[in-house]
Amino acid sequence: MAHIDLPADLPGISAGFAFRPETAKPMRELAHVLLHLPNALTPGERELIAAHVSARNHCHFCYSSHSAAAACHLGDASLIEQVKADYESAPVSPKLKALLAIAGKVQEDGKLVTSADVAAARKEGATDLEIHDTVLIAAAFSMYNRYVDGLGTWQPDDPGLYAQMGQHLAEHGYRQPSIRQPVGGG
Repeated sequence: MAHIDLPADLPGISAGFAFRPETAKPMRELAHVLLHLPNALTPGERELIAAHVSARNHCHFCYSSHSAAAACHLGDASLIEQVKADYESAPVSPKLKALLAIAGKVQEDGKLVTSADVAAARKEGATDLEIHDTVLIAAAFSMYNRYVDGLGTWQPDDPGLYAQMGQHLAEHGYRQPSIRQPVGGG
């Protein structure tokens, strides 16, 4: 049960956004720019970074929805689980592994990112924009995760609901809700 009077028929971040639409708008826009608009990193890679951070923060709702979006982009749900289990041995590029290492450090404490981490990412071909956006995705998703969990939002277990959200996010981005009708639950 949510800690405040949120719409009971909306899960996760959707409930917080419905409760306070004036804060939802800039939060949606930030996610849209970071994860959906054209960028040197693919949308799948960026969604994978968001899912990685959300998994490390133990945020079921954000991990599940962004994993589903990453799977839509990448065409391989098992890859997301492999990254969650051990990104260093997952079949992703060395550049993405270096960026995931940076994201993990930002998730824990941004001050843990070192010049050596950045140099390692650059050595694998990461640009300043890719490093910047990785840090911002990790920081933003730590905020989103804490927002969802700090309000005690309802987080469904139905994989089909997350698949629906992921498909919407992959196709349309973040400016509009991925859940348009109440889904019931509790």
